[in-house]
Amino acid sequence: MWSVTAALAGFLFGFDVVVISGADKKLQALWQSSDAFHGAVVMGMALWGTVIGAIFGGIPTNTFGRKKTLLAIGVLYALSAIGTALSHDPYIFAFFRFMGGLGVGASTVAAPAYISEIAPAKDRGRLVSLYQFNIVLGILVAFLSNYLLSGIGDNDWRWMLGVQAIPASIYTLCVLIIPESPRWLVSKGRINEAKNVVKIVNPDQDSDLLISQMEDDHAEAPKENIFMKKYRFPLMLAFLVAFFNQMSGINAFLYYAPRIFGEAGLGEKTALLSSIGIGVVNMVFTLVGVNLIDKVGRRTLMYIGSIGYIISLGLVSMAFYFHWSGLAIPVFLFLFIASHAIGQGTVIWVFISEIFPNHLRASGQAFGSSTHWVLAAIIPSLIPTLFSTIGAGTVFLVFTIAMVFQLLFVIFMMPETKGVSLEKLSKTLTKE
Repeated sequence: MWSVTAALAGFLFGFDVVVISGADKKLQALWQSSDAFHGAVVMGMALWGTVIGAIFGGIPTNTFGRKKTLLAIGVLYALSAIGTALSHDPYIFAFFRFMGGLGVGASTVAAPAYISEIAPAKDRGRLVSLYQFNIVLGILVAFLSNYLLSGIGDNDWRWMLGVQAIPASIYTLCVLIIPESPRWLVSKGRINEAKNVVKIVNPDQDSDLLISQMEDDHAEAPKENIFMKKYRFPLMLAFLVAFFNQMSGINAFLYYAPRIFGEAGLGEKTALLSSIGIGVVNMVFTLVGVNLIDKVGRRTLMYIGSIGYIISLGLVSMAFYFHWSGLAIPVFLFLFIASHAIGQGTVIWVFISEIFPNHLRASGQAFGSSTHWVLAAIIPSLIPTLFSTIGAGTVFLVFTIAMVFQLLFVIFMMPETKGVSLEKLSKTLTKE
């Protein structure tokens, strides 16, 4: 229940990132924006907020605790939803989208860190990946909400954006009832509180021994940071997983799904309906990934996802080059979404939350998240311009080549973290 509650931050993340796609063209027409201004400011400002939230999200997560940070995230989402719905010019709109972005970025640090720290090792992959499941559930609900609200009036986009205030308020109230992370409590010397939480999470294990292991892991805390030579390997792993996640083109695609379907010759309503199909495929295959991650492991899912990426993105690129019409592009993009959901989508937040020691987890999570979000801000911001200059076929070809390199990374570098305690992983991946 605690994991599901923290993972609801992911629902708001998914909803916030995708809800803008339904308002994309309406906002550009309303404010007469150029492609560059629309991409970088109106559409892209939330992602720059996400970058800031991810870069600095480790500070409140470490200082004030995982729980208080999760609470603040809910407030940011609610304010963003109300503010964007009431905006009357692109700059105020961009400000409130930026605020929501701060919540998204911070949630990618605080939520996976919190869940990984309260989860027993054997269930950790499944429980942390609930965060990703909630992201795709949020994406599906946003696509569905956009479809249902489309055409209810000239200001339908205001309803699309404002409706997020409802789940944001529910989530914020739910966070009030969860406990603080025991590993964070140990880092602050609050041993008795930590012991009470550990007894609930691991009733069949010696709580004194578990607390002792956590204390040992925190012994180095005041003297270390993630950029020390001994942590070079986990740092590189976090960077590469986040880098390849975005070089698949996933965020560019989610942001501009209706526009991409429009480029492929589908009408507006059909494009929005196809977007709902993406949400459904995303959720179904994320459920498959969540159920498999603790059984087959993180690497196996990344193998499957990488091969699926290469095939699907290659086919999308060819479809644009050779002007294949009809449902070819939606079908290939559904295959792309399935590949992402079962591989990178399920694995990224689990893997990054596992590979750093307890006292550096929030900092490591912030590093991986900010790498992810810097690219997630740059790539979608460039999509309108790239489509109108080099063309969609070439854009998807670049994404395909990047995924060949991801497959090589999985084969030669990526370790398996399934079923190993966080303290043992810390010792294994640290190069003294």
